Order: sequence, then structure tokens, then C-alpha cells
Amino acid sequence: MKLFRRCQRILILSLLSVSVFAPIIFVSQRLKNLSTTGRKEFIEDLSNIKYRTDGLKLSVEQEASEGLKEPRKVLYEDKDLVSAVSYTLKENHDAMESGNVGDTTDMLERTENGTKYENQDGDNQFQQREISSMSGEEKQLNQEIVQQDQNAHSQSRKVIDGKLKQLKDVKPNRAVPHDQNVQNMLKVTEKINEMKDQVVRAKLYLSFTPPGSKSNLVKELKLRIKEVERAISGATKDSDLSRSALQRMRNMESSLSKASRAYPDCSSMTTKLRSMTQNTEEQVRSQKKQVSYLFHLAASTTPKGLHCLSMQLTAEYFALDPKERQFPNQQKLHDPELYHYAVFSDNVLASTVVVNSTVSTAMEPEKIVFHVVTDSLNFPAVSMWFLLNPPGKATIQVQSIESFDWLSTKYHAALRQNSSDPRYASELNHLRFYLPEIFPTLNKIVLFDHDVVVQKDLTRLWSINMKGKVNAAVETCHKSETSFHRMDAFINFSDPFVAKRFHADACTWAFGMNLFDLQEWRRQNLTTVYHKYLQLGNKRPLWVAGSLPLGWVTFYKRTVALDRRWHILGLGYESGVVRADIDRAAVIHYDGIMKPWLDIGIGRHKGYWSKYVNFEDSHLQRCNIHA
Repeated sequence: MKLFRRCQRILILSLLSVSVFAPIIFVSQRLKNLSTTGRKEFIEDLSNIKYRTDGLKLSVEQEASEGLKEPRKVLYEDKDLVSAVSYTLKENHDAMESGNVGDTTDMLERTENGTKYENQDGDNQFQQREISSMSGEEKQLNQEIVQQDQNAHSQSRKVIDGKLKQLKDVKPNRAVPHDQNVQNMLKVTEKINEMKDQVVRAKLYLSFTPPGSKSNLVKELKLRIKEVERAISGATKDSDLSRSALQRMRNMESSLSKASRAYPDCSSMTTKLRSMTQNTEEQVRSQKKQVSYLFHLAASTTPKGLHCLSMQLTAEYFALDPKERQFPNQQKLHDPELYHYAVFSDNVLASTVVVNSTVSTAMEPEKIVFHVVTDSLNFPAVSMWFLLNPPGKATIQVQSIESFDWLSTKYHAALRQNSSDPRYASELNHLRFYLPEIFPTLNKIVLFDHDVVVQKDLTRLWSINMKGKVNAAVETCHKSETSFHRMDAFINFSDPFVAKRFHADACTWAFGMNLFDLQEWRRQNLTTVYHKYLQLGNKRPLWVAGSLPLGWVTFYKRTVALDRRWHILGLGYESGVVRADIDRAAVIHYDGIMKPWLDIGIGRHKGYWSKYVNFEDSHLQRCNIHA
């Protein structure tokens, strides 16, 4: 009995030993058979596995479930392609400027080092194992394909290595011309885009296979898709790719070459690609419309911080004694010998930056008189801000549009605009055409928009020869500039009344910083001219909504051109404004919807505006307003 139990224990222990050591021996034997390339790729794959969420992407399964749509016959012009490319380059421009050529060189070194781990023998062994699993004619066909793929691989490797050597010659600290910068921007994601295209082609070939097919080609394509998608997951530029990405790229190309021979019907492939292109274009159009709507919504909405600031200041203003609400030096308001500036705004911070930047850059700030006009809702907040933060030696006056009794009685009906955009329907926007009535004792005045920043002393502006004209402004009729505008883009020249009085090729100009001769304005009675055109525009569509086309027709042939260095535009819609032009401009203008006080403002331009805001102020900190 004891002998039986002893034998039983020995048998159980033997079986346990076999179950423990057999897997270890099996795995170690498999690891010995791994090549150098396979071993390194295995380790890198483990380190590169990430959790990721799949966004909107084209998938063959979706195409199959939705059915194949017949593509519409659409003619595309070259300008559509150019605008799309320029839009993409414009988005990448800021990122490229913040980096340097050293990042590109680092990417090249990583890619070049990755090629050292490529093992041709490993590729041959993999392909031979695939061939050995086949039989008959299929085996012979695949042997020919493998031979052709090997030749293609050797040629593509030579081309890639040649490009790497050319790009390697770019030195990190050397300034490169603009054209080369554009080429480098395109090459930053060149390999990633190629790999994405490979995935799309592989999924297309899979869609041609019969449902439930388990052929070696189907398995191979699915494996390659997983490998490539895993290689490019989370990568935003070529330098983010792992060392084995180039090898996987060539493996995918080999599999696609096999698939192209297995499915040589180009017409079905063309139809499928057209269908995918049509669906993609519809998605892009829908996304662009949504982005445009959200941008305009953000531009027309008051930020929470600004609303909080206005509420705080308003409460403090009404807590003041009436005597404490008075500004000093009010005797200077009607002195025509001083430099008078005006800004019409319902934004506390915007008007603050205009005033602060003008006074801080002035050689003689004691001669400056600022006239701030706002609406009745924001009048207490704007007044309280400047009572707490007086503009140094300059004199300031804050007025409400409701205090102009003559405006509400004579012109209120004429100011009503048929526009849903508050920027165009606002009375403050059209108040600029009543400057002689607002300032009856002044001879000249400079009018600012509230989205400008003054960078230089403006004393010389007051001595410019107006040549008998009323308005001095910077022209916007030069095609080489981003601020270019044509009159026929805003004014309806098909109307006989317009075509008879104005010329479509006449030079346009900009609001934002304008010097007005109020004496000449009164002599020519231009406010009456403005009202005439305003009423005609309300009766029939003569021009688009807003004050700019009305300004062009009111001051037609009554405007003198300023040097463009006085006033530069485009900082509210164009990220590519040349920095040298910005630095030498006397006034910079954030025209457009991307204002610097909004989250959608262009980041590289915000610093010019934010340096004139004291973000340490307790009111701003309580309202969580930061730079």
C-alpha cells in the first residue's frame, strides 16, 4: 500500500514538472528563432501600444453598410485646390515657426537609424514561410510576386536613402528661404500621409473579397492594416514614428502589390474611390460650415469674464457720490489746439487698450484728449474703469450715446439697419458719420476702432497735408496685400444709380485709424450725403450691411492716402502677417472676428494687445481674466 502511494506521488510530481517546464522550453526555443529585426520590433511594439480613441475616419465597413453611392459629376477649379492647400499651410505655419530645423534633422537621424535594423534575410524568411503554406499554381504565382517585390523594395530603399541624405545636409542653425520652409512643412508628415493612404488602399482591396473569405491574402492585409495603424497611432509628424515604421511601410506595400495582381479591375477601384472622395468632401464641407458658424458665434458673444467685469464696475459706479463721478481737466475737451482722439466702444478692456497704448507711446501725453463714447448699458462700467485707472497726464471724457438728444430725434430712424449681426446693426458702428455734430468745436479728430493698438507717437499725423480732402486713411486696393478689397465685392454695380456715380476699380481704404478734417466735412455737408445713401440702401440692395461700403461712397474722391506704415491690418484674421511690418507700424488693427480678447484670437498676435492690460488688477483677477 505504501509503495502504491509513493508511486502515485511520484507520478503527480512528474506531471506537474512537465506542465511547468514545457512552456518555458517552448517559448525559449521560439525566442531563439527570432531574428534581430523581429526581436527589436517585438520590443518596440510592446512599448508603442497605446490606448486610443478612433475619431471620424473612412472605413470600408461603413462604406459597405451604407451602400455605394454614384458620384456626382462635379467640376473642380484649380483655385479650390490652391485655397485648400493654403488653408492647411496656414494652420501649420505657427507650429513650424516655433520649432527649428533641428527637429527635422532629429527625425531624419531616427529614420536613418531605423533602416540599419532592416534585415533582408528576415523578409525573405517571412515570404518563404508564406509560400511554403501554399500549393500548386498559387505557390508559383506568389514566388513571382515575391521576386518582383524584392526588386521594388531595393529600388524604393535607394530612393528613400537618397532623399534622407539630401535632407540630412540641411544644417540646424542656418536660415532657410521661404520656399524651402514650405517644402519642409510638407515633408513633416509625408510618411504618415503615405501610410494612411496605404491603409485606405488595403481596406479597399478587402472590400472586394467575398464575405467570410479566409485566404492568406485577406489575413495578410488585415495584419498589415493593424501594424500600420498601430505605428501611426498618436503620431502627428514623421519624427514621432518608431524605428520599425519604415519596415512596416514596405511590408504593406508588398502586400498591396500582391492585392493589385489578385484584383486587377481598375474600374471598380475607381468607382469605390470616387464614392469615398464624395463622402469625404461632404464631411469636409459640413465641418467647415460648422466651424464657421461656431467662430462667428464666439465672435458675437460677450465672454463671461468681460460680462463679470462690467457687472462689478457698474455696481461700484452707482455706489459713488455724484461728485466723485466727475473726470478732471474737463476744460480741455473743447480746445482745438490739442490732439483729440475718439473711440466708440461697448467693450471696457478694448477701449482701455486703445487709450493706454496711445498715451504710453505719446511724446506729449499732456496734449492728448480722449473721447470715449459707449452705450447706456456700458456707460457706468467704462466710466468707473477710467475713474479707477486714469490715463496719466492725458484728459479723458466718457459719454453715452443716449446723451446725444439730437441723434435720437433727427436720425434714430435712419440708423436702423436690416442686419442680424450686432456689429452692423449697432448705432455705435454708424456714429462715426456724425463726428461734426458730436464735436462741434473741434477742427480735426482721429477716430480709432476699438480693436487697434497704437505702437508709436502719432504727433506727425496731425501735420499731414489733407489736400482739401476730408478723410485720411490707408488704402486697401493693392492686390499683393492681405487687406485687399474691391468696391464691387461690397457694392452692387449692376444698379444704374451706383454704376453712374462710382467706378468699380476705384481704390478702397480702411476704417480703424482715420484723420478727419471736420471743418471741410461741415463745408461739404457730408452727413447729409451719408443719410441719402443710407436711405437708398434700405430701399434696394445697393451694398452689403455695415459702415465700410457706406464710408466708401460717402467719402468717394474725398480721401487722401496715408503711408501703409501708419496703419497695418489683418491681425484678426491672418496669422501670416509679417512680423517686421507689425513692428514698424504706428497702429496695428485686429480687424476680423478673431479679436485678441477672445479665446479664438490668433495666439502669435495677442502679445501686442495684452501688454497694455494690467492683469494684476483685482477686478480682472476676480473675473478670472488672464493673459
